[in-house]
Amino acid sequence: MQLRGTGVGGGIAVGTVVRMSDPLPEPPDRPSGLTPEAELERARTSLAATAADLAERGREAGGAAKDVLEAHALMAADPSLATEVETRVRSGSTAERAVFDAFVGYRDMLAGMGGYLAERAADLDDVSQRVRAHLAGVQAPGVPAPGHPFVLVARDLSPADTATLDLEQVQALVTAEGGPTSHTAILAREKSIVAVVGVAQALSLSDGDLVVVDAGSDTVIASPDPEELAEAERRIGARAARAEAPIEPGRLSDGTPVPLLANLGSADGAAEAVRLGAEGVGLFRTEFLFLDADRAPTVDEQRSEYVRLLSAFPGRKVVVRVLDAGADKPLAFVNDDVEPNPALGLRGIRALRVAEAVLRDQLTALAQADAETEAELQVMAPMIATVEETGFFVGLARELGVGVAGVMVETPSAALIADRVLAIADFASIGTNDLTQYTMAADRLLGSVASLQDPWHPAVLRLIGEVGDAGAKAGRPVGICGEAAADPLLALVLVGLGATSLSMSPSAIADVRASLLEFDRADVASLARTALAADGAAEARAAVRAAADALRAGAELGSLNHAE
Repeated sequence: MQLRGTGVGGGIAVGTVVRMSDPLPEPPDRPSGLTPEAELERARTSLAATAADLAERGREAGGAAKDVLEAHALMAADPSLATEVETRVRSGSTAERAVFDAFVGYRDMLAGMGGYLAERAADLDDVSQRVRAHLAGVQAPGVPAPGHPFVLVARDLSPADTATLDLEQVQALVTAEGGPTSHTAILAREKSIVAVVGVAQALSLSDGDLVVVDAGSDTVIASPDPEELAEAERRIGARAARAEAPIEPGRLSDGTPVPLLANLGSADGAAEAVRLGAEGVGLFRTEFLFLDADRAPTVDEQRSEYVRLLSAFPGRKVVVRVLDAGADKPLAFVNDDVEPNPALGLRGIRALRVAEAVLRDQLTALAQADAETEAELQVMAPMIATVEETGFFVGLARELGVGVAGVMVETPSAALIADRVLAIADFASIGTNDLTQYTMAADRLLGSVASLQDPWHPAVLRLIGEVGDAGAKAGRPVGICGEAAADPLLALVLVGLGATSLSMSPSAIADVRASLLEFDRADVASLARTALAADGAAEARAAVRAAADALRAGAELGSLNHAE
């Protein structure tokens, strides 16, 4: 039986299924047998213990998981929730029921607000489960530990679960929910875990079932036959060999260079990115300097971090994105207004213009760090939508000593006028996550529309092609720094649409490099046309996969004929 979903990366794994345990049931609504003070002490103890546990998990996990887990810890420690729990306990509820009702009430309130806040409502369920498990003295629902390697099958995984997976035991992930930019997909990609998400029939799998999880073909094969198992083992071996092969610069088979760069969230990952073959940095997110602070960091505080990053890449390109505040990264010292739809509000360059002093300090720090190091610094602004915004940022960057200033193309408007934007900016970098969100009118953080958050959609690809064409005509580089670049098959299409570099999680570089080496410029241009001709994301992916297989088969036949 073959089940279909969305693969994360190009990996493949074989293993036996272990199902994620079911959530705790709703606690009974009955009077407490303890005094309110005793129940309240139980609730306070469990809330505090859960907050501390989540914070510790975040510190251990690091990377993209750290911010998410720390946000969950703050939920458990939220004073307003604690007040709600206390009110319910003093009205006679047990601690378990009080926690359940308080979290449900808060969750429903957030769900009614829509957008990013609605997505955070689901996170509250996970925190509630953990608090109630602590109260009951049982293990929190989460990743099982059967004592042997296994394929984990779940409805979905919370960030807390994904962040602490035992990579020695978990061979692959299969989830019934989620999309290519869900927490599970992003963290699986970061940890280089084979995963297929959004598998509608995933919960039909049972403990002990043997499966082949093939992210490269978006499938899960249940009870594979001997031929399918042999092919999977062959591909696993070939992928391992690619990972151990000597590192070379990214290129197509005809020698066309396609630099493969790393997406980094702090300088801590620089050494590992270089080890995995990153030729530089295509997206350095600077938010880590700002998110845990009640004030903007000083020029000196920022400069030291930027020097640490740039020093790891002497002579190589390092693209730094200035602060992308707003939406899912609100900062009081940038914009403390409550917005009903923050994804469409003051975020990115809009927020920075309101707090221009923050932007000036950051550009000054970057210019100083550039002067002290030997990397090729490039700086870009997020969420550009107009030519005027482009001119503002590029002019200010040059005024403050930044030599190369570009823009992120994340809005359809910027893509549609890319020729005019690139007449001013030195380069463009396409953020496919947000470009997909705004093109498809589908919140990238909202699980209910995850199926629409797919960069394979021809509407998204057409916009990418507009930017690629504009870059070629203007002689400006066009990079890709969204999650799409980490897909070995989609990477071919992106290069065919005019991308001149690809930036991704470092763990994806080996697979993308190998994929590029199979095709030349004419091939990837043909694959791009195939994708654009499709009606939807699934159709585009399937058509390009079939066309790529046909090109491979033709190349093999040509090699055999030549040998004869």
